[in-house]
Amino acid sequence: MNEECLICQAPLQYAETDVLMECEICHKKENSKTSCVNGHYVCHDCHTQGLDVLIGQCMRETAKDPIAIIEKMMAMPMCHMHGPEHHVMVGAALLTAYKNAGGAIDLRPALMEMMNRGRSVPGGACGFWGACGAGISSGMFISIISKSTPLANEPFALSHKMTAESLGRIGEIGGPRCCKRDSFLSILAAVDFVKEHFGIEMEKPDVVCRFSAQNNQCIGKRCPFSRANH
Repeated sequence: MNEECLICQAPLQYAETDVLMECEICHKKENSKTSCVNGHYVCHDCHTQGLDVLIGQCMRETAKDPIAIIEKMMAMPMCHMHGPEHHVMVGAALLTAYKNAGGAIDLRPALMEMMNRGRSVPGGACGFWGACGAGISSGMFISIISKSTPLANEPFALSHKMTAESLGRIGEIGGPRCCKRDSFLSILAAVDFVKEHFGIEMEKPDVVCRFSAQNNQCIGKRCPFSRANH
């Protein structure tokens, strides 16, 4: 059994309604639909512990390729096969590559804003909200670089179109969820979107997944990043 529960590696299970759970790490009690089959629960804050290291990592990056940047993040100890950390990582990788490709942003405050926004999207949003956090993260990225607000005109439209494009690509593949696959799909959608709407050309590599052996629900050849398709 590959990584599922962070405590015992057992498979996860999802309830239809919220249940009061106690985090095995910090012992905080809160409502959640998620636990492992042995009853263990890890809260959102504990699951994303260590995310702050991403800011320093991104500030040192020179790459214009957001896939290469996020793959370095995925190799860090704070990143699990699945989890809400991806809701920050997608936008952070895009902000960094955008800046390195010539985008006019102040990177550090942009990354801090991405951290705050991405952390607010809970794990399981893909299944329970009908909106994967990786796709939402790409919309947050556009919102940040365009300085969108609820009262903005074009930036408001662009950030929604970006999220819709990412979620559309994720929906075309279908489930079960894979945080790596959905992150790659969202980033590639954003690279195309930014080139069209902002005139900034980030690098867009041919992505081949190296995480399938860690994913108990890997969809194999149905995934566009499967080695079998390359």
